[in-house]
Amino acid sequence: MCRVFAMQDPASYACETRAVRLHGHTTSIRLEAEFWAILEEIAGREGLTLSRFLCTLHDEVLQQQGDVPNFASMLRVTCALYLRDPAAHAAAIAGRRMRKINAVVA
Repeated sequence: MCRVFAMQDPASYACETRAVRLHGHTTSIRLEAEFWAILEEIAGREGLTLSRFLCTLHDEVLQQQGDVPNFASMLRVTCALYLRDPAAHAAAIAGRRMRKINAVVA
């Protein structure tokens, strides 16, 4: 029943710690390798480096919620939400690009 999950490469769930700069402060984030790969994919679709994407995401959460109590967990859930509905993410990107184009034309 769970063979597809049980047969996964152990490297995909090996933990990786990466240093990230958020507002001039260096912090480390520890995630499984597969989460890093998904975050890199999301950042690429956004047209951002992974570092810039993480900083932007952190800023947006701070702005909306005032605090980011567990950024690593929030990143894991970000990956889950992205995988659950990649079409919604693609539509959001397309909408932002259209607004930028319309702003330039106007």
